[in-house]
Amino acid sequence: MVKRVLLIEDEPNIIEAVRYILTREGWAVDTHANGATALDAVARRRPDVIVLDAMLPNRSGFDILRDLRADAGLAAIPVLMLTARGQRADREMAERLGADRFMTKPFANAEVLACLRDLAGLGAG
Repeated sequence: MVKRVLLIEDEPNIIEAVRYILTREGWAVDTHANGATALDAVARRRPDVIVLDAMLPNRSGFDILRDLRADAGLAAIPVLMLTARGQRADREMAERLGADRFMTKPFANAEVLACLRDLAGLGAG
């Protein structure tokens, strides 16, 4: 079964890198770049996993994560926070708000893939 990921990211280079890594492994990848409408995109697409940037136009990834976890219909979707903001306070905030994993940019392709496989329940594959 094909797993679907929603990448909520506004940096074109990161979008292309993550899309390449995942599509090569058989994932279906949807992308969304606007923080203000990200929650609607999640509700519409119902991904198996979300990759969420902390710094987005119009709304932060932390705010989006807070709203995801407060929505009974979306709260169970695993979230990987993938961000350039690697300070301890950012990591702690992501964990407090319910992120399943936290990874900083730059990232190792294999690490992202392994993390998403784990979050989607695919094992080491």
